[in-house]
Amino acid sequence: MDFSSHRHQLDIAGSRLSYLDIGTGPALLFGHSYLWDSDMWAPQIALLSRQYRCIVPELWGHGQSGDLPESCHSLLDIADHMLALMDALQIEHFSLVGLSVGAMWGAELVLKAPSRVKALVMLDSFIGFEPEVTRAKYFGMLDIISQAGAIPAPLISAISPLFFAQDASSQSPKLVAKFEQYLASLTPDAIPTLVSLGRMIFGRRDTMDFAEQFTLPCLIMVGVEDKARSVLESYLMHDAIDGSELVHIPNAGHISTLEQADVVNQHLSQFLARVL
Repeated sequence: MDFSSHRHQLDIAGSRLSYLDIGTGPALLFGHSYLWDSDMWAPQIALLSRQYRCIVPELWGHGQSGDLPESCHSLLDIADHMLALMDALQIEHFSLVGLSVGAMWGAELVLKAPSRVKALVMLDSFIGFEPEVTRAKYFGMLDIISQAGAIPAPLISAISPLFFAQDASSQSPKLVAKFEQYLASLTPDAIPTLVSLGRMIFGRRDTMDFAEQFTLPCLIMVGVEDKARSVLESYLMHDAIDGSELVHIPNAGHISTLEQADVVNQHLSQFLARVL
């Protein structure tokens, strides 16, 4: 699916933010995963843009967006940037659909502007503090990437499986190969932004401390084979956020939007139709 005719750019905090703006109707703001871009939402955009206005920004250093702004130091700053995007588009009210870090900054945005966000969907994410063991592991990986000015082949072999279901190499070989080729193709000038962002993500604050403030309709979805963000973490969020709904996505890892697009689309469209 080619959405290039719907791509736009906006200067925010001194850097270029690339985003898609497609469809009409109630606005949906999407947040993609670390190391991915707006393409990971393609099946959802194709369906939802028929009745919603889909705004799909690309994180700093991802897709066609520019480098991390110098003033950006945390996911709270990224939430500010995404609010600035919606302000520039004169969109007062919208719903948020985020996967992984997209839901992490999405939750921060809800806390910053609760009156503007109508509903929150969090896929394959965890808005709590990064567990110490995984934080140390990921920071170690980021150190290696920073020193190498690239993602070395052995690290690609370690990172790639974190994003997919167990049998993805046989069930979705093109998807896996494309992702691994992307990681291998990263140029030295792209690395500082990716490393800085990684540190922000895995060194994030514990937004679960504010769970009682999430009083809007909230859908939590998780791939049952997600290795990067466990099903348990989604249970913890579901328990902490009153009235939230929890959905398990079978045969899906971290990038459930592509691995099980039909299942994700079904639950997303049913939830949005019910709450908007």
